[in-house]
Amino acid sequence: MKISTKGRYGLTIMMELANRVGEGPTSLKSIAEKNNLSEHYLEQLIAPLRNAGLVKSIRGAYGGYILSKPAEEITSGDIIRVLEGPISPVDFTEEDDPAKRDLWMRIRDAIAEVLDSTTLANLASFNEEGDPAENYMFYI
Repeated sequence: MKISTKGRYGLTIMMELANRVGEGPTSLKSIAEKNNLSEHYLEQLIAPLRNAGLVKSIRGAYGGYILSKPAEEITSGDIIRVLEGPISPVDFTEEDDPAKRDLWMRIRDAIAEVLDSTTLANLASFNEEGDPAENYMFYI
């Protein structure tokens, strides 16, 4: 399974919002500038995140976006599913060879487990050098 720029940039948006909790709304322009991304592209990604109830928009001169719930309650799986669709490395059917189908299902479940057990709070705990603020380990 390959995560596209939609998923990667969506995670970037959400991590920036998680890192700025309590600071008020964050503009997409500031996120785009900090991460050297296209503001126009981020605008396309924020709509499905808002529609899914993961972020709230705040209007006005000092408006922007905030998380709609605590970072501990939003998983990377929530974000990836909204932007990328279902998590599956390959499409398979009941007619597939049972051994292959079992392999694809185990891979899908392992990926889903990592994504669903990794919250925005976990991701936000990493410092800029990529070291976890706490000893948080990821296993696949």
